[in-house]
Amino acid sequence: MLVTCQRCGWQGENARYCSRCGADLGSSSTAAPSVFAPPPAVTTVPTYTRVTTALRPAGFWIRFVAVLIDGVVLLVAQGILFSVGWVLSGGSMGDRIAIKAAVNFFGTLIGAAYGIFFHWLWGQTIGKMALQIKVVSMDGGPLSFGQAVGRYFATFLSALILCIGFIMAGIRSDKRALHDLLAGTRVERL
Repeated sequence: MLVTCQRCGWQGENARYCSRCGADLGSSSTAAPSVFAPPPAVTTVPTYTRVTTALRPAGFWIRFVAVLIDGVVLLVAQGILFSVGWVLSGGSMGDRIAIKAAVNFFGTLIGAAYGIFFHWLWGQTIGKMALQIKVVSMDGGPLSFGQAVGRYFATFLSALILCIGFIMAGIRSDKRALHDLLAGTRVERL
């Protein structure tokens, strides 16, 4: 069925959005009789995915404070983990190295699980919840598990290149850092 855009006059077959101006053709279009319309130049109309931008993207400093809050949360978790290990070992000096190694290992696992699962399940860590910002996919929906994992590991790349990946969030107009670009995510204010 041939549809016509009421805003700009573009015509196309079975299109949901106008390819010229982006208007929604589902609610504002009328079917044009195919007798009066010129034959279409292309027999198949490609489907386009509409990417919306955040109305209020979260910038560098608010994200920085959220990371500081998350760092305190993880530091407290590691302190509790160390205390439990210290008590279980009886506090002997010989076991101190083993306790530190175990705390570092499990602290790293807890940090990874914290970043991945909180973003995957809620789109927010505790720091982001406190500052009312949220990580969403580019279409505004929740992150998939793969996006959450990819975003977590991409943060190491952002840090590896002299933290330029993080600084990008302060420079770019859409406030997306390198790890957001790689994972197909954005951070927005609620």
